[in-house]
Amino acid sequence: MRLVPEPAPGPVAPRPPRTLGAVELVPGRVRAAVLTMSGTVLRRAEASYDAGTALPADIDSALALAAEVFAGYAPVGVGVAAAGIVDPAAGLINEVNDVPALHGYPVTARLAALTGAPVRVEHRARLQVLGDRWFGAGRGRRTFASVSTGEVLGVGILYDGEVLAPAGGRSGAHMTVSASGEACTCGGRGCWKTVATTRWLRDRARTAGLGEGATLAALVERDDEPARRTVEEYAENVALGLINVQQLFAPGLFVLHGEAREGGERFRTLIEERLRSDVASVGAELPQVLVSGAAVDDVALLGGAGLVLSHL
Repeated sequence: MRLVPEPAPGPVAPRPPRTLGAVELVPGRVRAAVLTMSGTVLRRAEASYDAGTALPADIDSALALAAEVFAGYAPVGVGVAAAGIVDPAAGLINEVNDVPALHGYPVTARLAALTGAPVRVEHRARLQVLGDRWFGAGRGRRTFASVSTGEVLGVGILYDGEVLAPAGGRSGAHMTVSASGEACTCGGRGCWKTVATTRWLRDRARTAGLGEGATLAALVERDDEPARRTVEEYAENVALGLINVQQLFAPGLFVLHGEAREGGERFRTLIEERLRSDVASVGAELPQVLVSGAAVDDVALLGGAGLVLSHL
C-alpha cells in the first residue's frame, strides 16, 4: 500500500477582530458607532429627523442611515440607548414625550433586520452605568451610580452587579422633590428635572441678572456673589435627587457625566459635601463623587456597548 502525503495546509485567513455595536436614539437624532471590545470608537455616524412631525417611516429612514456605519463589520451585538420609557424584553420604545412617532416603536426588530446582529435596548440613563462599569470609573465595583447632568437628567444604578431596571422604571428625572414645585413636561409638579437641568440654570441666571444663555462654566469662572449663589443652588438641586438615591441604595460612588464637567472641582465638591452631610448610618460607605473623563457624545454609545458585553 502506498501512502499519499497530505497536501501542505494553505495560509489561514486571520479572523476579523470582534467588535461591538451601539446606537443612541433620542428626540431628533440617531447616533451609531462601532467599538472595539475595550470601548474604543472605531467609526461613527449620525442622522437626524424632526421630532415633532416625524412618522415611524422617518424614524426607520434615520435609523437605516445611521446603521450604515456597521457596513464591513460584524458586531457581536448592538446595544441601543433610548430616550423615554422602554420595554427591554419586548424590544420596544413605549413612549417618548417629545416624539409621538416613537410610541410603541419596535427598535430592536428594525435594527436586527438592518445589521443581522442581536440587538438589545435599554433606557439611556440606565445604560450609562454599564458604560462606566466596563470602560470607566466604575470598573471593579459592584455597586455605584452613574448620573447624566445638563439638558438630560437621569441616574443609572448598578447594585450588587446588576443594573436596577424594573419594568416601568424610569431614570429618576421625574422623582418628586417639591410637592408644590413647577409644572413639568410630564404633567406632574416638582419633578427633579424642573430644578436640576440646564434649562433651570439659564432661567435662574437670567433672573439674577447674569445675562441670557449663561453656562455653568461661565458662572463658575465669575467672581461675584450672584454667580456663586446660582452655582451653589444648582449643585444643591442636583444633589437633591442624588440624596434620595443614596438613602435608598447607598451606592457610595456617583459618577457625573455631561454638564457637571463644566463646573470643575468646585461644582463636584459642592455635590459631594452635600451628599456626605446627609449620610445617617455609620456603616454606609461615605459618598464619593467623580466627574467622568469620557467625551460627552460617547457616554450613551459606551453604555450601548456595555449592554452587549453584559450579555455575552
